[in-house]
Amino acid sequence: MQKRKVSWGLLLLAMVTLGGCNQANQSKNDKEGEKEAVSVVRETAFGKVKGSEEKDALIWLGIPYGGDTAKEARWKAPTDPEPWEDERDATKAGSVALQAGADGVTGSEDGLNLDIYRPNNDKKDLPVLVYVHGGNNQTGTAAEISGASFVADHDAIVVSVNYRLGPLGFNPLPALKDGSEEENSGNYALLDLSKSLDWVKENIENFGGDKDNVTMSGFSAGGRDVMAMLISPIFEGKFNKAISFSGGMTIADEKKSQDVYAEAIAPLVVEDGVKKDEAEAKKWLLSSDSEVKDYLYALDGDRLVSLMSNAGIRMNVFPHLFNDGYVIPEEGFDTTSYNSVPLMMLTGEQEFSLFGRFDPYFAKYIEDGKIDSDPEIANQYAFINKYGGQLYSLFNVEDSAEKMNKNYQSPIYGMEIEFGQDQAVVGEDMAKLGAFHGVFVPLLDTQSKNYAGLVGDAYESDGAKELSKMFQDYVYEFIKNGDPNGTDLPQWDEWKEDASDNLLFVNADKQKASAEMGSKEYDYEKVLEDIDKDTTITDEQKKELINKVMNGRWFSKGLDKKYDQLSEFDKE
Repeated sequence: MQKRKVSWGLLLLAMVTLGGCNQANQSKNDKEGEKEAVSVVRETAFGKVKGSEEKDALIWLGIPYGGDTAKEARWKAPTDPEPWEDERDATKAGSVALQAGADGVTGSEDGLNLDIYRPNNDKKDLPVLVYVHGGNNQTGTAAEISGASFVADHDAIVVSVNYRLGPLGFNPLPALKDGSEEENSGNYALLDLSKSLDWVKENIENFGGDKDNVTMSGFSAGGRDVMAMLISPIFEGKFNKAISFSGGMTIADEKKSQDVYAEAIAPLVVEDGVKKDEAEAKKWLLSSDSEVKDYLYALDGDRLVSLMSNAGIRMNVFPHLFNDGYVIPEEGFDTTSYNSVPLMMLTGEQEFSLFGRFDPYFAKYIEDGKIDSDPEIANQYAFINKYGGQLYSLFNVEDSAEKMNKNYQSPIYGMEIEFGQDQAVVGEDMAKLGAFHGVFVPLLDTQSKNYAGLVGDAYESDGAKELSKMFQDYVYEFIKNGDPNGTDLPQWDEWKEDASDNLLFVNADKQKASAEMGSKEYDYEKVLEDIDKDTTITDEQKKELINKVMNGRWFSKGLDKKYDQLSEFDKE
């Protein structure tokens, strides 16, 4: 990789200076009198909410932005929340969307709420960062990140959103299509996210935010949702900038998706004695019979969200983001009409490491340590980690940028995080994963414990802390101005198809962070060639890994096509 070296020494000095200014200002305030308390009670269009105060942040949790989506509202466009008269307690997390996870089914069908974080000061007209959590659109919560550490150091507002998940958030079956064009789309989670932006537009000024400076962002599934918003007519004009953290472009064919959903729900129909076998049940579910709708609405939500839980970043197992022709255009990302806003796209270098490590093929070797200690197993894991990571990182940034390039009218900025490769820097635990899917989370949210069991103390070094400051400053400049560059920040150039250096590579050693413009040494075809030539594992092992571990993923269509592994769902 060819990179242009950039000095990073001035940034820490600038931050130390800024911190000194803040301390000086506080001392001045102390001398002039007690600091005036900033109210944690704020008005919304539906009633007052009372949040909580930390030293550097004001926080409101679980504020409803939409009504109950249970019972007859299950697969409907979200409505306004019911107004309340007294101050609503916003000091505790709200209900999360109904979902199935390791601890069984949790959450509620009344989970359309959001969390707000702002600095503990009285400043107004702050840029707003709206965040959509990951989890394959099947699991996850707004609490995936806390915005407290970000707003403690930056005058901005962070809003994190809960939205419908799994077959409650996406469902294309014909019997449900009797509402508006929006509802007929089956993309109910996107309708929720659109509603949350309407709420922000109407209410965020009461929390000190600028309703005309909103950045829509998301991680993983949330990042893919954001990318879908860039081609969705219903999101036109609803946000001013966008960030996709490890997102990329995914669209599901509506007709093929109906088949997958019918097949997944058919066993419930047989179990309930409605039809005698799954073939008959599937045929019935694919009809527009009103009894199908009645049956689906009567099903316990716990049973629905437990379906298709083995998706593992495979669209053919849990299809979503349907090209219905209204919420998402039929031509998908081949559209010539984008909601062009300044866009930041980010990836880690080893994006597939977690998915590969916990794939059933390798998971059985984790407990006994063979995945790291047995040379034969370790080599196989290294194979899928290397090439899966390369293909996934291309998917997250370059593939999308190249697809959009001709018709996208706003600047695009691409970043790749390399932090995590060097065991001497990050320790043995994190080095097993490298710059994994989610590597940015502890940089953006320094209070995050999401990956503590996997990364140890990797983020505690001076270099990692400086990397976090650098990363947060880039994000802040971007959400404020639409350009990530700022005073004393290393230059981050726009992505250009013909540029020799079109990505910003960020990293850190034990002492310092670095930011370098550069370019990848490979493209998709080069990765396929390298897979062919690789001799670190046997041909038989290679075939098995491609067919069982790497196949059917977001990034693997070209790989599957080459090795004749395309599923019927993924075929054109």
